[in-house]
Amino acid sequence: MKTPSRLNITVREFQVLDNPTVQHIFYEGLMEMIHDTAFRGLRHHPESLLLYAAVTAGLFIVTKCWWVIVFLPAVVVCLRYFYSRRVIHGFLRRAMSTDMGDIEGFYMKSPGSCLWVAVVEGKVVGIVAAVSQQEKMGGAVVLQRMAVDQRYRRNGVGSALGQKALPPVLSL
Repeated sequence: MKTPSRLNITVREFQVLDNPTVQHIFYEGLMEMIHDTAFRGLRHHPESLLLYAAVTAGLFIVTKCWWVIVFLPAVVVCLRYFYSRRVIHGFLRRAMSTDMGDIEGFYMKSPGSCLWVAVVEGKVVGIVAAVSQQEKMGGAVVLQRMAVDQRYRRNGVGSALGQKALPPVLSL
């Protein structure tokens, strides 16, 4: 779905009725990371590609089997995907058992914490959460969560959310 480049974005505090949409945006944003960590990471780490090629060539020289050239890289790519998926799902489980499982209790009732949502035409399309770390880090504010619905990216939603989370940081 292509969206117009200029959206009327409203950023407001989280409301209980937003919970299913917020959790869906958070979940979808994490699931997108599986492909990034499994495959795009290879572009940024050519030494991994070199290592995979060297192992494949070495095994071919030792075994003299042509199927090694096809089978081994396919196995490595599958293992990277499933390991990335496992890591992301573990992170998701931890998040759902802590702050994202009890948004109202963690962000809305805790002093120094808040979760805001970006709304376009009555629909929640993004989230940002900030947590004050005054005692632990000498007044720092941690941007705990930030996600934007994929269909609304590159339209200023993330900037609007960041600008909402920034004033509490500057007031410290």
